[in-house]
Amino acid sequence: MIREIVTILIFVLIAAGGAFAQSDAVTAARKFREQNEIQLIERYLAFLSLPNVASDTANIKRNAEHIRAELEKRGLSPRLLTLDDPKVPPAVYGEHPVPGATRTIVFYAHYDGQPTDPADWTVTAPWKPQLMTAAAEKGGRPEELPSNGPVDPNWRIYGRSASDDKAGVFTILAAFDALKAAGIEPAVNMKFYFEGEEEAGSSNLRSVLEKYKDLLKADAWIICDGPVHQSGKKLVSFGVRGVTSAALTVYGANRDLHSGHYGNWSPNPGMRLVKLLSSMKDSDGRVLIEGWYDDVEPLGELEKQAIEDAPKYDEQLKRELGLAGTDGGGRELLDLLNEPSLNINGMKVGDVGELARNVIPSKAEAVLGLRLVKGNDHRRQLEKLRKHIVRQGFYVIDRDPTAEERLKHPLIAKFIAEDTGYNAQRTAMDLPISLAVVAAVGRARGEQPVTLPTMGGSLPLSIITETLGDPALITVPIANYDNNQHAADENIRIGNLWDGIEIYACLMTMD
Repeated sequence: MIREIVTILIFVLIAAGGAFAQSDAVTAARKFREQNEIQLIERYLAFLSLPNVASDTANIKRNAEHIRAELEKRGLSPRLLTLDDPKVPPAVYGEHPVPGATRTIVFYAHYDGQPTDPADWTVTAPWKPQLMTAAAEKGGRPEELPSNGPVDPNWRIYGRSASDDKAGVFTILAAFDALKAAGIEPAVNMKFYFEGEEEAGSSNLRSVLEKYKDLLKADAWIICDGPVHQSGKKLVSFGVRGVTSAALTVYGANRDLHSGHYGNWSPNPGMRLVKLLSSMKDSDGRVLIEGWYDDVEPLGELEKQAIEDAPKYDEQLKRELGLAGTDGGGRELLDLLNEPSLNINGMKVGDVGELARNVIPSKAEAVLGLRLVKGNDHRRQLEKLRKHIVRQGFYVIDRDPTAEERLKHPLIAKFIAEDTGYNAQRTAMDLPISLAVVAAVGRARGEQPVTLPTMGGSLPLSIITETLGDPALITVPIANYDNNQHAADENIRIGNLWDGIEIYACLMTMD
């Protein structure tokens, strides 16, 4: 309790503003950016033009080589961290040792992006980045990059990974450039780790970390990924949720049937799937699966206070998103992010629109996404889900049913659990490095950042702690919250890139 009280007092003192005087690093980053805006944007547009889906081996290696070359230009001793399988995307590593530094920090971002259907994009093709004068839904129009700066910070760059997460790679390297241009030496030993398969589940991250464990020794990792708070305030997050998923298929007849000839007689797997899914949640969105919340590790008083102190933004979000009501029984978003969730990522049964037919489909499919919090185990959570399906009367298998099984079991479900999930991770908010990061971000922006025990998204940080001996892991995101992350028309607000350079310059020079 005494430790928590002391830490709260430290946060209060920081929030009072005395620790947020503008630093030389901010001045250097701003001057560098103002003198190089056009070149910085040109460089970023070229980077975004490289397709970067992890399964696209040729192009993902082009991205890795691009980053390796950028590190080489800066004298950061780059190397590709690889495994024996040539299809595994390489991690790109670099380093900048600082004589006399007492901390070693790994700066992390990932360079791969989510798969996407180009037909869904309305502004541009995914890997043909386009400048827009504002968000497209707010009347933004396409614009060419001017020959001279400055560029309006409210302009946006549209393209896959513009925010998630090539913005992280760009920001970290530009911050280093700014310090170097000003002759400012970082205050910490710096290592750089740019991952190439985060959006594919980081299935090989553990093997890479184990192979290069000695190389990656550090006191902390600072993660540049994700959006700032919805209020626009900068954010420091001390945890991330874990993630896993499962594919679910429910069966009817062994072929599609005419709905007139067989309706009211042959079971419709779509209806069966809907009923099964509806058994998993109540009307407020609370998960009804037995034991779902039993192993959640409670938040400490400091973490609860951080959530309480964060800006209240739910009502504004509801207006922006067109929501008359939300799940959660009236609880706030930031509170609910600290509980495990169950989501329907997608469903398929029959066809709609012009392809709709009068049939009873032979099967219905869904992919369920699970977000985990500290205390959950991703395999154990999937097993709770599987047992729930069994309790609903289904014969559960991990393959398509045989003819004999179809005749024996009225309710059949194929359940395929993901094998590359990972758990949540949380770093204590009152560690010396935690307080130093908050102070550095505060100096960059001149105000207390929002601090949260857990952000909503998932990153493979638990794999890092499990493999490398529990370094502190702290996420400092820079992207605008309305960036269409993981969706079509992904974008980054240019002002957020500029803020990010200043923030990371401060992190590289923090006490």
